[in-house]
Amino acid sequence: MTTKQAAERYALFAAGVVIVALTAGGFWLSYAHLAEVAGQHGLKSSPVRQWAWPATLDAFIVAGELLMLRAGLRRVTDGWAITLTATGSVGSIALNVAGVSGTGNASAVPLLDYVVAAVPPTAALLAFGVLMRQIHQLVDQPADYLIAALLQEPEPPFEPVWPAEPPAAGSVQPTEPPPEVSESKPRGGRPPKATLAELVEIGRVTLAEHGTLSRSLLRKAVKDRDLTIGSQRQTEVMKLLQPEIEAAAKTGPNSG
Repeated sequence: MTTKQAAERYALFAAGVVIVALTAGGFWLSYAHLAEVAGQHGLKSSPVRQWAWPATLDAFIVAGELLMLRAGLRRVTDGWAITLTATGSVGSIALNVAGVSGTGNASAVPLLDYVVAAVPPTAALLAFGVLMRQIHQLVDQPADYLIAALLQEPEPPFEPVWPAEPPAAGSVQPTEPPPEVSESKPRGGRPPKATLAELVEIGRVTLAEHGTLSRSLLRKAVKDRDLTIGSQRQTEVMKLLQPEIEAAAKTGPNSG
């Protein structure tokens, strides 16, 4: 692992810890405020029901987030999970804000009270959206590296070449010229390696055909042309084509 990769991993881990803490804190503050609202409107005599009531709303958020996490790991979109999370989050924000004034005069309540009530559920919702984005990136990125590692061809072992023993006296045989070896034909059974320019052109053609380009697609395209590409060279090609990949992602796949 290079220094850059290690730094990126540490930064991602630290961001994940902050996001999880922010989600938990916002959820707890929102839940506690809804419990207070329930106590002010009919459930004050029963503390158990007062603290259980917010679960009838926030449970939708928890269920929706878990289903969205499952969908993210499977690389699919779950409409029901999104609906549950959105319904619970919007309802939580609305009730937190409405609980500030209750049935009293809303014009007499300072605006900052509404802001304080709305921040925790909103922060929990946004933090969870960022967490889902990081999970999608973690699910997509290792797959390409794993495929590249599995398809990486092992280097042939080093075989030392020992000098030939001189022939014994009296057994000198007439030497024959070695057969000519064509320079265009590679030695051994491995396909020839391509230059960086050739690999970039192969990647550009693959990007035009598929509308996107991943490490696995690049390796397959190179292998289909009876060529080889190492992991380091593959990374160089992907970096050179990154602007074209991003442009293709914005414009969508080619209609032709």
